[in-house]
Amino acid sequence: MVGLICKTCPPAWRDCVYWISSWKRRKSGSLQDNLRDSGKEPERAQEHCLPAFAGGQHFFEYLLVVSLKKKSAGADYEPTITYQFPKRENLLRGQQEEEERLLGAIPLFCFPDGNEWAPLTEYPRETFSFVLTNVDGSRKIGYCRRLLPAGRGPRLPKVYCIISCLGCFGLFSKILDEVEKRHQISLAVIYPFMQGLREAAFPAPGKTVTLKSFIPDSGTEFISLTRPLDSHLEHVDFSSLLRCLRFEQILQIFASAVLERRIIFLAEGLRLCRGLNETVYSRFRPPCQAHTYCTLSQCIHAAAALLYPFSWAHTYIPVVPESLLDTVCCPTPFMVGVQTRFQQQVMDSPMEEVLLVNLCEGTFLMSVGDEKDILPPKLQDDILDSLGRGTNEPQTSEQLNEHVSGPFVQFFVKTVGHYASYIKREANGQGHFQERAFCKALTSKANRRFVKKFVKTQLFSLFIQEAEKSRNPPAGYFQQKILEYEDQKKQKKSREKTVK
Repeated sequence: MVGLICKTCPPAWRDCVYWISSWKRRKSGSLQDNLRDSGKEPERAQEHCLPAFAGGQHFFEYLLVVSLKKKSAGADYEPTITYQFPKRENLLRGQQEEEERLLGAIPLFCFPDGNEWAPLTEYPRETFSFVLTNVDGSRKIGYCRRLLPAGRGPRLPKVYCIISCLGCFGLFSKILDEVEKRHQISLAVIYPFMQGLREAAFPAPGKTVTLKSFIPDSGTEFISLTRPLDSHLEHVDFSSLLRCLRFEQILQIFASAVLERRIIFLAEGLRLCRGLNETVYSRFRPPCQAHTYCTLSQCIHAAAALLYPFSWAHTYIPVVPESLLDTVCCPTPFMVGVQTRFQQQVMDSPMEEVLLVNLCEGTFLMSVGDEKDILPPKLQDDILDSLGRGTNEPQTSEQLNEHVSGPFVQFFVKTVGHYASYIKREANGQGHFQERAFCKALTSKANRRFVKKFVKTQLFSLFIQEAEKSRNPPAGYFQQKILEYEDQKKQKKSREKTVK
């Protein structure tokens, strides 16, 4: 795979967030069997794989180097872990088996784009991530940097992969920058930096931790790592989605995702066709990204990010490795990306109620047929109107993300933003959501009809479970928008009284 990354832009997460879950966990079997086996749905809400962990936890569990090694038979290569820090010793049998399962799955996701590799003299670095979900719903996130090792002549890329339970894409991108800087000197220089990081506590939201690190010929450096207060858009690039699809199509994908349906995205390889939907895309494209390719995984990640403040809580594989293509037969909801060379294999698979999106052609190959009718008509128009405003003005990546995400956040503010008022608490602080009263509070019949369906989804259930545990609504972008909307309604009522 060849990826093009603009040097003037911050490192873009190629977002490959993978969820390994399925239908039944076997006690024995091959790695591929285990990867196809089932996991339970997660028991706690997470903000699009960015859970609100408290500060004080360790930054990471492992640093791994995954290299391509030639198979014993044939000319193909297979990814293999060639370095691991730290080495775990004196593990109990169950812990050792769990570690072996984890480390056995990781190489596949460091190289999800197949094994047809050959030595290269040039290769642009790529930063991406994946998530492995255990049967108990716990998640481990892999933050990866793929690059060519130092040297001359043709050589194979390798991946530096940091495994952590903590979600913060921008912060770990900075850590990988430091790893890459030391990688250019020697692998031995990486060890003391990662050891210092391992001994440091993960900062609370908005807080900073400073590390002291020594680099030969450069001396001692102080590295500050700040955790953002709200990071729901820091790993998203909506320009990819806008380049491939019209606003109306994006709205239909959002509607399908809100009802937790099965969604498959197709693209040619891991990068998309150029020249598609240029009229819309050129209006939003930040100047520094004028010549970049869109990736399959970026589009899926962007689609899932539209669900904020809710989290897609089902199978989620933005780039499906060939060995896991039977994921599309899963009877439960999923959101996956497949290369178009496997299109026929996917089309021939037994599937029900699937939205199949061809990103290269900007078309739906399969659909349920009611996607335009899922959301309330008035709120659909509001989203489309907001997306269409300011399209002739150049925007930075951050402005573009805010422009696209804002109308969808506002949709949830208008439909479910009153949720906190319908959580009744006992003396011990435990909350109980009053679903019936919550739905009846909506004056619009269309909105009420939609919300009655939405409250039955796992998206909403996980969100409410977390809200029931917390005495106060979590501070963040969504709560800020709720308060702004309530203020606007009060001001409107005040003006209406004044007129009367």
